[in-house]
Amino acid sequence: MSSYLEASARQRVTALISDFKEFLPPARQWTSPHLPQLNAPVSFDDGVIIGRGTLDGKQVYVAAQEGGFMGGAVGEVHGAKLVGLMRAAVIHKPQALVLLAESGGVRLHEANAGLIAVSEVMRALLAVRAAGIPVIVVIGGSNGCFGGMGIVSRCANVIIMSEEARLAMSGPEVIETANGVEEFDSRDRALVWRTTGGKHRYLLGDCQMLVADDDAAFKAAVAQAIQQYSHTETALSLTELEVEQRTLSERLQDFGDKKEPMDIWSAMGVRQPEDLAMLDTQAFLQLTAGLRQNKHYYADTDGGQ
Repeated sequence: MSSYLEASARQRVTALISDFKEFLPPARQWTSPHLPQLNAPVSFDDGVIIGRGTLDGKQVYVAAQEGGFMGGAVGEVHGAKLVGLMRAAVIHKPQALVLLAESGGVRLHEANAGLIAVSEVMRALLAVRAAGIPVIVVIGGSNGCFGGMGIVSRCANVIIMSEEARLAMSGPEVIETANGVEEFDSRDRALVWRTTGGKHRYLLGDCQMLVADDDAAFKAAVAQAIQQYSHTETALSLTELEVEQRTLSERLQDFGDKKEPMDIWSAMGVRQPEDLAMLDTQAFLQLTAGLRQNKHYYADTDGGQ
């Protein structure tokens, strides 16, 4: 068993993808034009790896964000590499586009350029889906997936997470800074994972597949997702948007008065919600399998791994 959480972006690509050919590798030295002006260090791949390869014999285009460089935050070059990969996918028609996401959001050093880049990534991602290519997002890094990349991830066809992964719009520190520790204590790690972690996101239907923190488990889940969408419509439709809007409205109606994630789990029918954190992934999936039949929250999922 090899931990996905502890791996670098390049190690993750190596573990999941065969015959990988990198586009714009570090030797090309595509670095940020903004960071040197702020006396900030640069990375010769600007914190993201892009390229193509195969996964279980199927051709995929892949991007992997490096959480070790500025938390995987998106800047101008970082975003341009993601957009370029997605535009190339539309032309060359791989069987899937896989995004190994790990990002704190937009790089504050390049705020305006980063924000524009994220919007371009979202548009490019939807173009990939419209071209009939499924977009699969994998989240399992220690930095989680927040901010603009959190939004980008929710534009994908499938999100695969581990229990250790986190997904949200705003990070715990951001919420605490904006609204005070009474609103959200970022030092309460149990609260952070109850609120943004993989188990909670899976229960709410924000991610479709939950796997153990293992390279092989993630690879198998991606292969399953590719197979699932091999004969399925991938484009974002008005019907899908309407279903999502109803889901969010129902979620707010059912859980809007709940202050604690465990209260939400209780309302969903979990008898001993305090025990969920102690369960390994397989035991958790078995315990909560019945909840996946709730049409309010899981109409667009496959029931997990």
